[in-house]
Amino acid sequence: MAIIHLEGITKVYQTKDVETIALDKINLKVEAGEFLSIMGPSGCGKSTMLNIMGLLDLPNEGTVSIDGMETSRMKDGPMAEFRNKTLGFVFQSFHLINSLNVLDNVELPLLYRKSTEKSRREQAKEVLAKVGLSHRMKHFPSQLSGGQCQRVAIARAIVGNPKIILADEPTGNLDSKMGEEIMTLLHDFNCEGTTIVMVTHDEHIARETKRIVRFFDGRRVQ
Repeated sequence: MAIIHLEGITKVYQTKDVETIALDKINLKVEAGEFLSIMGPSGCGKSTMLNIMGLLDLPNEGTVSIDGMETSRMKDGPMAEFRNKTLGFVFQSFHLINSLNVLDNVELPLLYRKSTEKSRREQAKEVLAKVGLSHRMKHFPSQLSGGQCQRVAIARAIVGNPKIILADEPTGNLDSKMGEEIMTLLHDFNCEGTTIVMVTHDEHIARETKRIVRFFDGRRVQ
């Protein structure tokens, strides 16, 4: 069963003088439990596609169904709640808050849920143990390596037990050794049943996933 279903997705960015078609009539199904890579050259629409999947951006045309919910008619409040419970995000640049320690960064997505402070702390500590950073929970992002920051970002993505992880170049800022460690973590979560969609420029990394979808000039070519 498809947990992500995109049909006829078109995204156009328009200025006074220029119209840019970022995505042109994209159809894509991602099955529950799949680990999928999206590849293509810079500017081909990969990240735009991921943002639309993640309900962070809206298409000009087409429908987006996530976990059986057709999202086009959802209002902002229900959509934000649905996104928080269903989706986890991992970014190339980590997007950690430098003024918060590791534990507080990981706990952030849980602040939007009706749970106690004790429960939030326990969940955050549990996922930090999964990514091997229990000994760093009181450190700040500036005190961590790039690989450790990405582990924190992954812990934050999974702390709410999302069904889907969307990862935009999660190994892009890391050396090959750190990149492989991050991929091992993602594979572990995929083996536990989490669906993962990953944007990457790295053919070697993409070949570790179950399926590769290729984009070129806003179109799906494979």
